[in-house]
Amino acid sequence: MSVAAPRADDERPVAGYARRTGRGLLDVIDPDQPAAGIDELLDTDGRVRPASRDLAAGIDLLGPAGLAERLGQAVRLAEDDGVTYGHSGAGRTAGRWRLDPLPLVLDAAEWADLEAGLVQRATLLDLILTDLYGPRTLLRDGVLPAAAVLAHNGFLREADGIRLPGAHQLFLAATDLGRDADGRWQVLADRTQAPAGAGYAMENRRIVSQIMPGLHRDTRLARLRGFFNDMRAALQEVAPGGVEAPRVVLLTPGAGAETAFDQAFVATLLGFPLVRGEDLIVQDGRVWMRGLSRLEPVDVVLRRVDAAFTDPLDLRPDSRLGVPGLLDAARRGRVSVVNPLGSGVLENPALAAHLPALAQRLLGEPLRLPTPRAWWCGDPAQLREVQARFAGLVVRPLARGTGTSSRVVAELTRPQRADLAARIAAEPALWCAQEPLPLSTAPVVTAGGLEPRPVVLRGFAVSRGDGYRVMTGGLARLAGRPATRIVTNALGAVAKDVWVPAPDGLPGAVADAAPDAADPGDLATGTALSPVPRAAEDLFWLGRYSERAEGVVRLLRVTDDLAEDWSRRPGSPGAVALRVLLDLLEKVTGVADADGALLRHAVDAETPGTLGFAVRRTVETAHAVREQLSLDTWLVLGGLDRVLGELAALAGRAAPGLEPALRPALARVLEGLLALAGISAESMVRDSAHAFMDAGRRVERALHVIGVLRGAFGAAAAPAVETMVLESVLVAGESIITYRRRSAVRRPAAAAVLELLLLDSDNPRSVAYQLDRLAELIRSLPPAVDDGVRGTREDLAGTLQEVRAAVHAAAPARWSTVDPDGRRATLHAELDALEAGLSALSATIETVYFRRPAPLRPLSGATGRWLR
Repeated sequence: MSVAAPRADDERPVAGYARRTGRGLLDVIDPDQPAAGIDELLDTDGRVRPASRDLAAGIDLLGPAGLAERLGQAVRLAEDDGVTYGHSGAGRTAGRWRLDPLPLVLDAAEWADLEAGLVQRATLLDLILTDLYGPRTLLRDGVLPAAAVLAHNGFLREADGIRLPGAHQLFLAATDLGRDADGRWQVLADRTQAPAGAGYAMENRRIVSQIMPGLHRDTRLARLRGFFNDMRAALQEVAPGGVEAPRVVLLTPGAGAETAFDQAFVATLLGFPLVRGEDLIVQDGRVWMRGLSRLEPVDVVLRRVDAAFTDPLDLRPDSRLGVPGLLDAARRGRVSVVNPLGSGVLENPALAAHLPALAQRLLGEPLRLPTPRAWWCGDPAQLREVQARFAGLVVRPLARGTGTSSRVVAELTRPQRADLAARIAAEPALWCAQEPLPLSTAPVVTAGGLEPRPVVLRGFAVSRGDGYRVMTGGLARLAGRPATRIVTNALGAVAKDVWVPAPDGLPGAVADAAPDAADPGDLATGTALSPVPRAAEDLFWLGRYSERAEGVVRLLRVTDDLAEDWSRRPGSPGAVALRVLLDLLEKVTGVADADGALLRHAVDAETPGTLGFAVRRTVETAHAVREQLSLDTWLVLGGLDRVLGELAALAGRAAPGLEPALRPALARVLEGLLALAGISAESMVRDSAHAFMDAGRRVERALHVIGVLRGAFGAAAAPAVETMVLESVLVAGESIITYRRRSAVRRPAAAAVLELLLLDSDNPRSVAYQLDRLAELIRSLPPAVDDGVRGTREDLAGTLQEVRAAVHAAAPARWSTVDPDGRRATLHAELDALEAGLSALSATIETVYFRRPAPLRPLSGATGRWLR
């Protein structure tokens, strides 16, 4: 999109978001939603702000239809990139990220003041943190109320005295800001426990730059990539003394965390491994990562796990997210944990009222970014004032997780107010109150046009050298609905990219276009770490699930081809062949045949064995190893999810007895799965990560071919029926053209089909080919630890060799012979043996390489193949 220069009438004053005559900006703004107070797009006289003139011109050019289209693109691109927010409990995919296509533009001069305030605030919080876990002068002198500080669950007595190397103890700070009635930025909250959002900010930039390419290209923006370069270098600077090439990991609660995307994307941007507590171990006073063949030392842990959960030995014993002994290793100075354990105490809202005095005491200067007037209810005098002004305040729990979030009292019902007042009276020390900020507004694209929504801006600062570096921009969030001034992701907040013009910066089209590419010379040298066994196992199963989905979708396609014979020509060879294929489908997948079985396979994501289940598990497993995968992977996975979702919606709206056309959807699913296989083949480095993913694919394909052959060669059938079944098997095995090119016989022969799909090592779909490829992959794997229990890589090679020998000894002509009772008992016995050998091979891979500190969940199901 090209952006026209602002017309003269853009300078005419308008009243808020009221409609204006003629074609222009406010033709797409809802006249019933006037902007009250400070607005980020319009100034107090109703004129477009100078920094937003190009944006306003772009809105003019797009009009209502164009804005709606851009909103749809934002939704699609977020889905394609797999951007999620929220918990993914009960095996469900987490909620989608909501992004508005219009950026929030801030004036460069205003940003310079804001940046200085963020640096000052981070510096002040660092000094407070250093004192609270050191001499505690601020508590002894009564500058801070000891009762409020020590009662906060972010204060960890166990972390007392632990210090990070370098000038600062606070590594990363996030600050939530809003405007007051005069348009000045004030601080709503500090996030210092495990600050989230930097990855979302970069993702917002990537998406908006695609939605608004012309505007982005023509605007000279400060880029975000530099912040992550600073963070990477800072992580290496904070390593314990004497470490020349620091090893850094990002500790995550796992793929089910509400900000799992943010964590994985930050790990990708930084180039450090994403690990869970089970991937780390403390031995001899230092932290090690469980490698595939050995323990590897870890020097710095960037944690995204709340401090109390990081060590079940010294902190919360019920935690399954942490590393036993981590706190002791940090105390010994053998590992640096950032943000430091105990940094969550700075999120205490009771500190807010004291920060102006602390700035004068510790920095000798006034606070650049003030906080709205606040009270701690643990002080009797402050409690009385809160009770007197209760209806006009925002009430906050002393610590997040005490059973409520911040509440705007004016938005509560009378019973809700009474209940909240009673809770405060019962435990006043656990509550704080604050004057509400009116917050500025910014336009959000909705189905009804543009609506002004309250804005909260999150800024980020990271310790670097003697000071702090700030992300130029940040993460903007707007209220999810117009009737509230509460801005929180839990209530459906909408995100915005934040643009800050940079007169000396690069054009926006260049900045941040490739977030996985660092500037040469920006990054300090570090030592790469190999994938942990848990990640290797997830990659192995990603290969299995994606191949399983491909096998099932191919079977569904050939089965659907014969569906017309079932309905229009019952009793015909086609109808009989369809019955054979339906039985085959049930035997291969374990899903019982029923009315609408093909559609159920596609849309049912809950039943193991269905296509929907395999696709869902492919997506979920990919999320668990996001940092290992190409960014293009999410374009494919988002498309797969969307196709099956659309088909399920069509099925839900279909009249009784009518089903939506299945074949087009199956074709799109197959297209996506082939693209995923292509990304794996052409975009992944040939390291152990790729080897495990490809090994999973090869094991699954071999098992699938064996299952299909066993189902196809059941009881003897009429020649016409067997011909149709064997042709369907060859089509499903992507081998029909090869068979026809090689065979002079028009009708497929059983022995020739077995030869092609079992023994032909030149056929990429045959069992023999999969075994040959597995032999190459196993040779490329690192040696496993020989502990006398799990086995070695050589044991794995030996198990594979036994299966290969059995395949090469196969005799298709003899196996295909029909017994007097009409069955092929020899063939079935041999296929059963091959399947058992392949299952043993898969189990050996898991035993040798995917060792864990706790037992794996037992497999269940009829065959043990469909659940993990």
